[in-house]
Amino acid sequence: MLKAVGKKRAYQDVVSQILTLIKNGTLKKGDQLPTERELTETFKVSRTTVREAIRSLESMQLVESRQGNGTYVLLSGKEIEIQHLCTALFHDRDDLMDIFHVRNIIEPSIAQLAAERATPAEIQELEDIVDRHEANLVSGSPTIETDTAFHMTLARAAKNRVLGRLVHALIDLLAECRKEALQSGRRAEESLKGHRGILLAIKQGDGAEAQEAMRRHLGAIEDLIIKGKQGGRSRK
Repeated sequence: MLKAVGKKRAYQDVVSQILTLIKNGTLKKGDQLPTERELTETFKVSRTTVREAIRSLESMQLVESRQGNGTYVLLSGKEIEIQHLCTALFHDRDDLMDIFHVRNIIEPSIAQLAAERATPAEIQELEDIVDRHEANLVSGSPTIETDTAFHMTLARAAKNRVLGRLVHALIDLLAECRKEALQSGRRAEESLKGHRGILLAIKQGDGAEAQEAMRRHLGAIEDLIIKGKQGGRSRK
């Protein structure tokens, strides 16, 4: 049963309760979640909190919001266990460069599949994310959210849930262990440039070029990280 949650980090409590219902089979794959208003009343939280929880569940590829048609469960309890296993493969103690090496194996294939399988709506979503990234860069706002959203949307567009869960685990880990030094204006600019190249190849339906564009993008970011580490050591 769903119950009211405390105000501190309320959206996390909402996520946790919905996740539990999926794991124990109360909510099954394909089921529709209660409406936003119903969730707000049940949890005794604001609509903003409910929306934040739904966005978090979407980022984990557990649910999907369909415009004008509600939010639906994407995974069964067993599939969530597999997703958690993927996450368990990676730890916050892992070296950033090791993580990038794994990304270099996984994400070029995701880009290739996205170029071959992305729907017009998904391509538009990627374009919107790139536009927001540029706007944030111009205004001096953080770009971590748009950077992450681009890669997660790309994974969803690839239509391969196993690859999607792997890349989600990697990106989630990077979000936890990123340092301020890695969020420089130069890095944000390089990310935007790389995302534009990947997006162009996807719009053209060119899987091979999308794969290469992703390799170039990850390579450029990796180079910046290496230089940042070397600079950090030279200042010690």
